[in-house]
Amino acid sequence: MENMDKYENAFVEALGVGRADLAGLKYQGIPAWDSVGHMQLVAAVEDAFDIMMDTDDIIDFSSFEKGKEIVAKYEVEL
Repeated sequence: MENMDKYENAFVEALGVGRADLAGLKYQGIPAWDSVGHMQLVAAVEDAFDIMMDTDDIIDFSSFEKGKEIVAKYEVEL
């Protein structure tokens, strides 16, 4: 599975959204992406890439697009 597929799957599984809804998706932009959903999403992304995000990165993970920048810091190419 390609890294972008893993990244998208983390959102689909953690937040219950369709792939078509990912572009432009932002924290608290949908009911599922609340504080609890955020931690589920972070856990799913960390598990998908076997990484452990810093607290600052978890806080900054505010959108689908911003998340791409953050996982790139952990040497994950999307």
